[in-house]
Formats: sequence, C-alpha cells, structure tokens
Amino acid sequence: MSQASIDAGSTRRRAFFIWAAILSLAFGILFIGVTALTIGLWLANQNALTTPVSDLSFFVLGAIIGIGFAVQLRAPERKIAGVQQAVLGLLALGTRKPTTMTYEEAVAICDGALTALVFLRDKAHIQRGQKVLINGASGAVGAAAVQLARYFGAEVTGVCSTTNVGMVKSLGADTVIDYTKEDFTKSGETYDIIFDAVGKSSFSRCKSSLTPRGVYLATVPTLAIMLQTVWTAKIGSKKAIFAATGLKQRKENLIFLRELVEAGKLQSVIDRRYPLEHIAEAHRYVEQGHKKGNVVITVEHDNKT
Repeated sequence: MSQASIDAGSTRRRAFFIWAAILSLAFGILFIGVTALTIGLWLANQNALTTPVSDLSFFVLGAIIGIGFAVQLRAPERKIAGVQQAVLGLLALGTRKPTTMTYEEAVAICDGALTALVFLRDKAHIQRGQKVLINGASGAVGAAAVQLARYFGAEVTGVCSTTNVGMVKSLGADTVIDYTKEDFTKSGETYDIIFDAVGKSSFSRCKSSLTPRGVYLATVPTLAIMLQTVWTAKIGSKKAIFAATGLKQRKENLIFLRELVEAGKLQSVIDRRYPLEHIAEAHRYVEQGHKKGNVVITVEHDNKT
C-alpha cells in the first residue's frame, strides 16, 4: 500500500472520529438517560484487512455513555476500551477491554463504575471499616458503588425498591433497605458516607444521618447542592459534595476498573439491550426510572469488506 493511501485512510479515520464525537454529543442531548450506546463499526483499507477497535465512552451529562467503533491501529487486532470526556471531546484515553467481558458489558462498566469510583475514592476518600449508604443502589451508578464500597472494605447499606433487594444484596451490600417500607433518614442510623446515586434525596434531609465528619455525595447538580458544596467546604464538619466526574477521568481509572473486573471483584449490570432502531423505546423505558443497572443500545454491523 502506498504512503498516499495510508495518509488518505488516516484522514478518513480522523474525520470519522470527529463526526462520532459530534454525533455522540447530539445523542446525549436527545436521549439523555439512556445508559450506553455501543456501535461496532468496521473500516476496511485497500488490502481488505479490518481491525476491531475500541469501545469509547462519551460522558455527556450522564446521557448515552458508550459509543464503540473500530479504528485502524498500529497494533493490529488489539482490542481497546476508552473514555472520551465530554469537554475534551476528541481525546480518547485507551486501555484494553477486560478479557472476561463482551463489548456491551465493558461499556456498561464505563458508565456507573467510573462515576462511582471518583465520588467514593477521590471525593469521599472512602476508608476500610466506614459505614456507607448507597441511595439508588440498583441503578447504573448505585450498583457499581455497592461493589466498589465493598471492595474498599466499607460496611455497605443499599437503598432500593422491593423488586431489587435481592440483586443489591448479591452485589455485596451488607444491609438492604426497601425504600417503599422504610425511610433511612428516620432509622436513627448514621453513616460516614451517604452516596445519593439517583438524586432523590438532599443534603438537608440526610444531614442528621451523617456521622460528625460524614460526607454526602450528590450525582445530580442542583442549585442547592452547588451552594452547599461551597458552604460546607468552609463551614461545619459535615460535607456536601457534587462533582462533574465525567471531567475528572483518567486512563488509570479504567485500568483500575479493568483489573477489578478481571479479578472478579466488579461486574456490570445490564437490565436490557435494545437494537439501535428501538432507541426511542429504550429511552421511554429508562424514563420510567426503574431500570436495573444499565440499558445498552446495540448496533448490528456488517463485517464484510
């Protein structure tokens, strides 16, 4: 193959990469709430050789989190998983996909687990022996948070609906509270960390359930939590924290999660898979607010060159 052909192929791939980023942002706005979009695309060059590539996760305000596509890489046939931060748009930080996972499962990890990791490890500085409550423990972020808190040696309490109690327990929660039967803020129990993974509570409501130096983590940005984050950073021992975790991702985070997956310490939870042509149906299902873990959009693709 001539150098001109190689350069032309590289240009086409760069153009595709840019358009994939733009489209992922557009989908994120249109279909916010759908957990993962996996697109497998195969590019053929002049010698009819195709190379599978990376699953790249586009963090767009918690919307469609995964977009997978194939790019010709210097290392042929190497499988890559990566994260693309929304603001940095085109910068993909790559690391190989866990060998024990399918692409859909790997993309699902890129959603909740990366978010939960930054909140628990980097923001709350979780420690062994602490008591941690996960509100919304059956969702994408919550299910990952239960497993990560367990890995870090915390005593984990999960809060979810009746139908999800068994699942949350199976993920490693020591105690599971059915919110349809009990209000954890009125139980008298206190926690070192309360992680509101679904934005259904508030710092004001949870403050009495925190230990004297407890931390409340919020995944949903509201005016109240923004002000409380600033205020409690300076005043008082109990802290409220919100963070745009999609802007704080590093390749090392993916490597850390990959190692947990391959060690059997972390699993993805996928509720349903929808083909791309049924994405509107997937969106409606997610909007109901009762999904377990992730909803994944898949695309069938033709591997013929």
